Amino acid sequence: MTATRADLHTDRPTVADGAALWRIAKDSNALDLNSSYSYLLWCRDFAGTSAVVRDERGEPVGFVTGYIPPDRPGTLLVWQVAVDAAQRGRGLAARLLDGLTERVAAEYDGLTAIETTITPGNTASERLFTSYAERHGATVERTVLFEAGDFPDGPHDPEVLYRIGPLSV
Repeated sequence: MTATRADLHTDRPTVADGAALWRIAKDSNALDLNSSYSYLLWCRDFAGTSAVVRDERGEPVGFVTGYIPPDRPGTLLVWQVAVDAAQRGRGLAARLLDGLTERVAAEYDGLTAIETTITPGNTASERLFTSYAERHGATVERTVLFEAGDFPDGPHDPEVLYRIGPLSV
């Protein structure tokens, strides 16, 4: 475990955290909410490439989920980042992201980049990932990964792929 503040610590998510991650994502009003089942599976199958920040009671108050794409083993794709409203403004998302990439770089040989998608206008995510790139001396490449018309379930903003690298973690 890595300390983030005196009363908070980060570690890997467990299946028991799935419901809390779903609630934090739901309450964010910014993330595409996945089924509660998917958060349970995520905590089981991708705990090694994800992280939670816990309060003094051990309850999750923030998370970052990610995975290593099979065809790009040097890349960590960050799926979602969210922090409970009561904990925002403390730099937890940046600390989670830094800590996760440091851990993944140590455990998975050859981490050279991270990727994420951000919808236009999500200023908080844009700032989080551009400041991450600055802290790590990396460049940011932006390309549209999915156009608005690619989504079959109604109106959706395009998803812009941010590729950050090369990393020096």
